Amino acid sequence: MSKQAEEIFNFTETSDACIKCGKCIPVCTIHQINPDETTSPRGFIDLLGAYQQGHLPLDKTAKNIFESCFLCTNCVDVCPNSLPTDMVIEEVRADLAEKYGIAWFKRIAFFLLENRKVMDIVMKFGYMFKTCALAEDDKGRGLRARFSMPMVKKGRLLPSMAKTSFLNSYPDTIPSEAAGEKKQKVAIFIGCLANYNYTGIGDALVEILKQLNVEMVIPKAQQCCGAPAYFTGAVKSVERMTKKNIELFENLAEDVDAILIPEATCSAMVTHDWEVFFKNHKMPDWEARAKEVAKKVHMATEWLHNHTELATLLKEKGKQFDELVTYHDPCHARKVQGIWEEPRNLLGANYPMVEMSDPNRCCGFGGVTMQTEKFHFAEAAGKPKAAMIEETKAHYVSAECSACRVQISESMNNANVETIFKNPLELIAEALKS
Repeated sequence: MSKQAEEIFNFTETSDACIKCGKCIPVCTIHQINPDETTSPRGFIDLLGAYQQGHLPLDKTAKNIFESCFLCTNCVDVCPNSLPTDMVIEEVRADLAEKYGIAWFKRIAFFLLENRKVMDIVMKFGYMFKTCALAEDDKGRGLRARFSMPMVKKGRLLPSMAKTSFLNSYPDTIPSEAAGEKKQKVAIFIGCLANYNYTGIGDALVEILKQLNVEMVIPKAQQCCGAPAYFTGAVKSVERMTKKNIELFENLAEDVDAILIPEATCSAMVTHDWEVFFKNHKMPDWEARAKEVAKKVHMATEWLHNHTELATLLKEKGKQFDELVTYHDPCHARKVQGIWEEPRNLLGANYPMVEMSDPNRCCGFGGVTMQTEKFHFAEAAGKPKAAMIEETKAHYVSAECSACRVQISESMNNANVETIFKNPLELIAEALKS
């Protein structure tokens, strides 16, 4: 174990606190598709204790085990002792990254996420030349790989690429048109997939806020929230991006009523994981700053539901639709942030809603490693979710998470499910169109 990890965590203490009750087993995403005790929450915890005591070498077998967790937090949700299984796995992955390094394609991805101007250029070229390697999917869900590439097999569905990113499509500020009234003012933190791929999410949020006469600030210096790097163990990358974003948010905080994030993973990272990261890595000043910033940060539907008149506006002036909508609960929304009623309430004002048999089941995205080196696990975890969606006969499946969108779109395509994925903000904006 690295010296830094020993100073941060007492894995043995966590292992000893596990009472082996087994409540975590039925809800564990990896155990549902790979029923092996070693890759179950209590198995992970037991092995982490053995690792700290020097009984388990951090070899390729251990690496394979610790990288097999989806970090869905289902186990934390049901654990009677609230053991932070996801958190300790995230920290042991930092040890793995230190010992084995990080794959070249991940290092490139994290570099681009830290350097937005370079990323803008890369994505622009990607848009221009995408047809060389990718073809538009016939259901409009994304792009199909024409041939196998590193970590991407032929036929796999990938997110579409926008001609212009969300951040480059709007001015720094969008004033409210409500003259003489006390106006609400928000900042928008868009998230990487919504910025470069699913730009309709940001467009929808802007349109909704215009309807509510809310003034908007769109800070162009925002970086990735750091979640992809955090879940991979790229500690330095997380630290750099997080600190820059905190400094940016601190400058905004006094001037706005809220900082809105239309992505569950990003908002959970900002409101929960930033503070945890700095606490675990013994940076109390930054921990305090992250905690203070989090007070102004909201997942978009939660703030729109609880702090504006959107619900009333939708009921009084919104168009009514016949198309059924089913809602998938992103792990980082319901379990980490306790957000699940708000998006349903807003959607239910204008769309008939139908529930899946298990809307809380993880879709199987699982992070960068799961989507590349362990994609067979992601595929297996996605099949039950696609089947549940098909059972509902819904026209739309909705979730406020673009990572879920990537995974569920692929799963539905593989299962020939006709349902269309839309972020709730896109559906809400459609209801408000005159």
